Amino acid sequence: MNDIMFFLLLFFLIVSTLVNPSVVKLTLPNSKKVQEMNKQEITIDVTKDQKYYLNNQQLELDALEPALKAKIAGLTDPTAVLRFDKSLTIEDLVSVLQVGADLKMKMVLATQPTTK
Repeated sequence: MNDIMFFLLLFFLIVSTLVNPSVVKLTLPNSKKVQEMNKQEITIDVTKDQKYYLNNQQLELDALEPALKAKIAGLTDPTAVLRFDKSLTIEDLVSVLQVGADLKMKMVLATQPTTK
C-alpha cells in the first residue's frame, strides 16, 4: 500500500509541474493591486535580452504584427497579456503596444503582487 501511495504522490508532483504552460522565465514588475483575469489565449512575452514570444513561440519584433493579426482573425474583442521583464525600458514596451494599437486590440501588462 505504501508503494502505491508513493507512486501516486510522485505522479501528481510530476503532473503539477506541467500545468503551467508558460515556460519563458521573466521577472515581472511588482504591483500593489491584484486583478484576476480570465485565461487569455494570446500572451506576448519579452525577456530581458529582448527575445519576443507569442504564445511561447519565439519570433522577431518585425514578425510580431503579422503573427498577431493571424491570431486575432475572427475574434470580436481581442486581448493580449503582455509579460515584460522589469529590466526592459519603456521604449521596448511602447514598441509592442504600438503593434497592438495598430491592430486595434487591448493589451494588459502582467505584474506580480508585492509581498508585505
